[in-house]
Amino acid sequence: MRVGVDRHTGEVLTGWAECAQSIGVIATTAVGSLVLDRAFGSQAPGLQDRPMTGRSIVDHFMAIAEGLREFEPGFRLRKLGVERMGGDGVIALVIRGDFYPNGHLGDYSLVEPDKAVNVLAALT
Repeated sequence: MRVGVDRHTGEVLTGWAECAQSIGVIATTAVGSLVLDRAFGSQAPGLQDRPMTGRSIVDHFMAIAEGLREFEPGFRLRKLGVERMGGDGVIALVIRGDFYPNGHLGDYSLVEPDKAVNVLAALT
């Protein structure tokens, strides 16, 4: 069973809640920013402050997909989408996929399909 700690409240997280937090952390952590694991994260934060074009959104999608593939073994990405875009440059992304409760152990026999996480990104 997956167990972790909520990064804001310190409460115990298990299962999908812990995985969802992990997805958000990966998507919003710049590669090279963690002292003890420089490879962790995604390239998405480095893509901020680019014009909000179709190309920059696709670049964000690719960066997040690569980070999840590398660092979240309990989640298999199925779809990335834009939930909302604002004039302030903030875009809400929806990350959908299948959750494998024991994927972190290399066991993919159990699956909870079609889970979703919302992540905010800043594009300008």
